[in-house]
Amino acid sequence: MRTIALRLAYDGTDFSGWQTQAGGHSGHPKGQPRTVQGCLEAALARIHKRPVAVNAAGRTDAGVHAAGQVAAFDTDIESMEPERFLPALNSILPRDVRILESRPERPGFHARFDARARTYRYFFIPGRQVLPHESRYALHLRLRPDIALLNAYCRLLAGEMDCSIFAAAGDSSLVRGGSPCRNIHRALFLVQGDRLVFEIAANAFLWKMVRSVAGTLLHYEGLGTPPGELADIIASCDRKLAGPTIPPQGLFLWKVSYPVDVAG
Repeated sequence: MRTIALRLAYDGTDFSGWQTQAGGHSGHPKGQPRTVQGCLEAALARIHKRPVAVNAAGRTDAGVHAAGQVAAFDTDIESMEPERFLPALNSILPRDVRILESRPERPGFHARFDARARTYRYFFIPGRQVLPHESRYALHLRLRPDIALLNAYCRLLAGEMDCSIFAAAGDSSLVRGGSPCRNIHRALFLVQGDRLVFEIAANAFLWKMVRSVAGTLLHYEGLGTPPGELADIIASCDRKLAGPTIPPQGLFLWKVSYPVDVAG
C-alpha cells in the first residue's frame, strides 16, 4: 500500500460541505447530501474497483470553497505513478472539484492530524453591487469599513487563546469535551483591487469559527468599538457578545501547511 496526497480545489456552493453525512454513501445516491468527500471517494472507487477512504485537512462546511484543501488515501495500484492520479481523477470528478496536485507521501501520513496550520481567506466586495458571477465567491458589504480599525482588532487575535466567544452552538468537538483553545498564527485584513480580504491562519478552528470571527470584527467595526473594549469582550468568552456568523460565500480554505508542505 502506498499513501497518496492530493491538493484540490472546489466550489462549495452546491455541496453540503466536505464530510460525508451520517447515513450517506460515497456514490451519492438520490436523496443523500452531496459532499466533496463523497464525490472524491466515488471517483477513487471507480479507479480501484473497490471502496477507498480519504481523510482531509479541513472539514469545510456547506457553501465554503477551497483553493488548497489537502486529502490523502492509500492505494494498492502499483502500476499508476502518483502524479497520474491527477488526470485520472479529474476525468471522473464533477467540474466543481479539481485535483491540483497528486504526490506520494510517507506511509501513515494523515492530512488532518499531520497538518500544522490552516489558512482561510474571506473575500468581500464593499461599497458596490456584486455582479451575478461574483455572488458565489464574495460577500457584499454595504459600506467600506475602516481597515486600520479592523487590523487593530486582528492584533488581538494572536497566539494560544480561548476562542469560546467564536464557538457555534452544537460544535460536536466541544460537546465531546474538547478544548475551545486555538493557536492563531496570524490575522489581517488587506485590500486587493476593489475587494477586501480577511486572512486568518491557526493550528485548527472551531466549527464555523472563521465566519464568526469575521462577523464579529465587522460588527464591532460598524459600532466604532475601541480595540481595548473588544479585547475585554473576547476575553469574556461570552458567546452572546459575538457578532453574527456571516454566510459562507466568499470563504475559502486557502492553504494547509505541514512540516514538509505537501501543498508545494
